[in-house]
Amino acid sequence: MLNRVVIQGRIGKDIELRHTQSGVSVVSFSIAVDRDFKDKATGEKTTDWVNVTAWRSTAEFVSKYFSKGRMAVVDGKLQTNTWTDKDGNKRSSLEVVADSVYFGDSRKKESEGDTPESDRPEQNGQEFSEVDDDGELPF
Repeated sequence: MLNRVVIQGRIGKDIELRHTQSGVSVVSFSIAVDRDFKDKATGEKTTDWVNVTAWRSTAEFVSKYFSKGRMAVVDGKLQTNTWTDKDGNKRSSLEVVADSVYFGDSRKKESEGDTPESDRPEQNGQEFSEVDDDGELPF
């Protein structure tokens, strides 16, 4: 059977790395995913909040490099969790268990997306000269 989910959206809150009693790393977070269509009554897109859990090295990667508002692409499996609440009612929820999480955007610099001078390649003083085009191919 096939159980594969790929979603892209923005992370809803800052991510906190936790550890199980046996020391396994885990993070849980939600991703806001806009639907492709607009609500007829309001004219606005509806947003679905998808719960995601990542384990071990994937959890450590996510906690280190992702934060609230960052675009993420999650590749994983859909899992149903079931439990009985304090009133004896059977409850269930769906979540994506992430196998991989990828960057869905590029990180913007503080200065309105401009590359700081220190990150720009150095100019070596050489200028490019224009080459005459004689119309012939060089091979």
